[in-house]
Amino acid sequence: MGLIARWRAWRERRLIERHPIPDALWAQTLARYPFLPDSPRLRAISSLFLARKEFHGAGGLVLTDAMAVAVAAQACLPVLELGLALYDATTTIVLHPAEVEAPRRDHDEGGLVHEWSEELAGEAMEGGPLMLAWSAVDAAASQSEDAPVFNVVIHEFVHLIDMANGEADGLPPLPSAAEGKRWIETLTLAWDRLADRVAHREPSCIDPYGSAELDEFFAVASEAFFVQPARLAAEDPQLFSLLAGYFRPGQTLDLPPSLARDPGGLRTQRVAKPAIPS
Repeated sequence: MGLIARWRAWRERRLIERHPIPDALWAQTLARYPFLPDSPRLRAISSLFLARKEFHGAGGLVLTDAMAVAVAAQACLPVLELGLALYDATTTIVLHPAEVEAPRRDHDEGGLVHEWSEELAGEAMEGGPLMLAWSAVDAAASQSEDAPVFNVVIHEFVHLIDMANGEADGLPPLPSAAEGKRWIETLTLAWDRLADRVAHREPSCIDPYGSAELDEFFAVASEAFFVQPARLAAEDPQLFSLLAGYFRPGQTLDLPPSLARDPGGLRTQRVAKPAIPS
């Protein structure tokens, strides 16, 4: 380990030691969001996340420590093995009490201007703040096991991972063009399978919202992967394998034993990991 890496590791250990998540608050968070693993590594990287990010309440929302920790823990699931560097472009998280009505404006090919409004539970913008509706964050604590998975925090932070190498297009940072090509091919086939299920009104653990665009499919598939991994593995083993190969969950998720031992899929692009407990 070089001098800079040792200094970074020392600094991150100091941050964790100086700003730990209290035992009671961490236990409360795990109890409220049962899909979160009771992992010392997740707790430590969540502490680093809180130290690096700025939280702001909007629309009269009064922020609490419990809200911030709930967001941090869910946001850190996708980067538990990839590292927090993937989130470096975004430093501000804005929480609204409920969904936000956002004005939209677009030009069609004929030059006509179209204006409309859209209700947003969350939004990730390249280089800008990340917005979340607390009502949607809180809703992730209690969901039907038969309905499509909904987790706005994982969704929006996976968009940040997607945007770490450019625009949101469903392709996260990968080691090579060849692996990127394989990723897109595999993800697109899974996207087509979801579109078929939606068209035939078949049940799925993946939110049908993902059938619209490939980048949205990546985000909603990731929601299912982290919240109900066994259900996703049963529904679409190829998609599960692809995501497992990228996120490398190991034993941090409640997976079927065969999948936990050998998730398969792509080798992930490694980012320097924080010096935190394994």
